[in-house]
Amino acid sequence: MTDTKTRAKPAAIILTPAAEQRIANLMAKAPEDAIGVKLSTPRRGCSGLAYSVDYVTEEVKFDEKIETPGGIFYVDGASVLYLIGSTMDWQEDDFTAGFVFNNPNATGACGCGESFTV
Repeated sequence: MTDTKTRAKPAAIILTPAAEQRIANLMAKAPEDAIGVKLSTPRRGCSGLAYSVDYVTEEVKFDEKIETPGGIFYVDGASVLYLIGSTMDWQEDDFTAGFVFNNPNATGACGCGESFTV
């Protein structure tokens, strides 16, 4: 008889500690009905796809679910293929603050950095 072990599936996207902290901060002030924060890649901008992070109120069957210390982070099921192997970070300086993505699947980006191509 063979002992079958299942190995944990790696998350589609890696969250840095700063990104996890930002998710915790967002969830601390989230609307009452929010169950987590979701990353999606809607069609937008010069290059075709953009990163969008929003509150979600219900789970969607094919979304990737990543549990973080501060709340649940979802990745849109239709966007996962564009994001596999990506790292999501939160960066702040005196002039800007926002999530920053290192996406090995992106083949190009627009000049303003709002959108990307795969």
